[in-house]
Amino acid sequence: MRQTADPVAAPALQVTVTDWRGADRPEFRAAWNALAGIAAEPNPFFEPWYLLPALRAHDPAGEVRLFCLHHDGALVGLIPLARLPRYYGKLIPHWAAWMHGNCFLGAPLVATGRETLFWQALLAWADSHASSGLFLHLPHLPLDGPNHRALTALCAQQHRPAGLVHREERAMLASELAPEPYLAAALTGKKRKELRRQFARLSELGAVTISQSRDSAGLEKWIEDFLALEHSGWKGSAGSALASHHTTAQLFREALPGAAAQGRLERLTLALDGEPLAMLASFISPPGAFSYKTAFDERFARFSPGVLLQRANLAMLDDPQVFWTDSCAAADHPMIDHIWRERRVIGRISLGIGGGLRRRAFSALLRLELGRHPAGLSR
Repeated sequence: MRQTADPVAAPALQVTVTDWRGADRPEFRAAWNALAGIAAEPNPFFEPWYLLPALRAHDPAGEVRLFCLHHDGALVGLIPLARLPRYYGKLIPHWAAWMHGNCFLGAPLVATGRETLFWQALLAWADSHASSGLFLHLPHLPLDGPNHRALTALCAQQHRPAGLVHREERAMLASELAPEPYLAAALTGKKRKELRRQFARLSELGAVTISQSRDSAGLEKWIEDFLALEHSGWKGSAGSALASHHTTAQLFREALPGAAAQGRLERLTLALDGEPLAMLASFISPPGAFSYKTAFDERFARFSPGVLLQRANLAMLDDPQVFWTDSCAAADHPMIDHIWRERRVIGRISLGIGGGLRRRAFSALLRLELGRHPAGLSR
């Protein structure tokens, strides 16, 4: 395993930047899982049961590095990094937190209380290993949590050029209301009546069931049913379904059993006479949850099976270990935005690294990107 190590600030702190292909070892996975359990902000997409299958699927050559911070021998911070030749289509080399099309959050895993230490270590490493990278880019970072607050304060302290280059709000479920009162507050009486009518009409065709599971019983068949259901619709026609590509199908088949083994998976299914019409896979990462993937049978669109399943999904409000659920949906999603009333603010942040000349070049680029709307790191 290729590895570099640098002392950072104190002998008790150590940075390692490793080839991810050497990370799938029992002792390291145990430390990684322990870190996920004490992270200031949960991010299932950077936990080993999800990130390692994603890397195996998308980075077999091992270009991605795992940046890790250790304190007194314990793993207290981790983020996957890649040196990329292009920046959203433009030929601008840079370092970035590694993401892929089915990764919906870029928050690093950082032990609670170690946020400032983590950013100090990461930025110091990026300064000394900038190479051809003009800046460091952090996509899909929550703008309302301790990681962002610590990063903002540190950049101000270091007078480091940085900018919020994109901001969006996506649907979130976070309320003290029970499911039925929440639905009543979110949808008009007319819309709720229509949902009841659709459920009744669907029930005339056969036995309608809604099942929920957080174990691995029947998981292999459930996965194949989901892949087939999603591929049967517009995503399959557009080539964007998970089953449309070996890499994404492989990731789905590996990640869900891994999530179930860690107690991180919830499955919801709306079925007609035992045949799934709508399916939802969510990751449970206390104190939050993440709606990972959903699919529905478009032949039954007039019954709104996806919405009927989301009505059942409001049961998440009754879960004592889940205080909020991230939809992982695009901003202004035509369905979930009308049911989930809360919003989570997510941003893309770029930061200057290296010496003065490189930072001045980055600042000029940042001014061009932001135009008349400089934002610093503010929301």
